[in-house]
Amino acid sequence: MVHPRIYDSDPVIKKLRESCFSLGEVIEKEAWGECTFRAAGGSMFAMTDNNHHGSGHVAVWIKALAMAQEVLVHSDPRRFFRPPYLGRKGWVGVRLVGNVNWKDVAAILKDGYQLSAPNSRHRGVMPGSGRSRPPAAPGKPRKKQAPAGKRKKQPPAPVRN
Repeated sequence: MVHPRIYDSDPVIKKLRESCFSLGEVIEKEAWGECTFRAAGGSMFAMTDNNHHGSGHVAVWIKALAMAQEVLVHSDPRRFFRPPYLGRKGWVGVRLVGNVNWKDVAAILKDGYQLSAPNSRHRGVMPGSGRSRPPAAPGKPRKKQAPAGKRKKQPPAPVRN
């Protein structure tokens, strides 16, 4: 299905785009007729909803923890919603109509970006907490282990008397 491209001139989408790019290394990619924003080297953290499939609103879907989605949707269901497709994965929809609180949108976008960024300098902060995650244990990084059935058996260590 060909999706119409309807986001280029919308001032709300332009403002959202600015907020996304202010987060750091962000890539914008068109998908499903909408703007999607991805952490460079990571995954998608936001997607526009410009009357997507006749939703009747302009909004953004943002990657979030399921707990955050539940809290936001219950706190203000006129502003926040569980988006189709990605809502079951914890994403939260934010309607961008009326008097938009762009500071709140920016904070939710930042959390989504941190969940998607592969780089430890972006993932070092737990979303919404402002606290750093515990550092990795010092020493050499662990090697990826093969599944149990594919591991080579090591010969037993020699017994010393």
